[in-house]
Amino acid sequence: MIERFDAICNHFGVSRMAQAGALASLADTEHVAWVVGEVKAARERIAAIAAANGLKALPSATNFIAIDFGRDGAFAKSVLDGLIARGIFVRMPGVAPLNRCIRVSAGTPADLDAFEAALEDVVRAVSGTQHGSRPAPG
Repeated sequence: MIERFDAICNHFGVSRMAQAGALASLADTEHVAWVVGEVKAARERIAAIAAANGLKALPSATNFIAIDFGRDGAFAKSVLDGLIARGIFVRMPGVAPLNRCIRVSAGTPADLDAFEAALEDVVRAVSGTQHGSRPAPG
């Protein structure tokens, strides 16, 4: 069991110093409220970007949104690769049926502007549709 934990510990691990900083920041309730508001606004924007591209954003209470392409994992992987090629870093679950989604983290308005512009172009290119056409949601 310890070996299994060690396999993810470095990826998700937090140093003692970082833990102390996190606890201190949580005591700043004004800042926490601001961050929660920013993340909520980013989630709403990501959902709107997905909807504008004929896609479904899954409900979330986290700092990211999963966007469901309603197709297979190969299609989502092609979109992921296209976004990464344009400098937009997103993630993708590796297990079906979640692999038909990409995971987009809350970002700054500028980050989301870049994501919005790239997503439309990539979805259009990957789906082979003409401008204005959207893939059918699943």
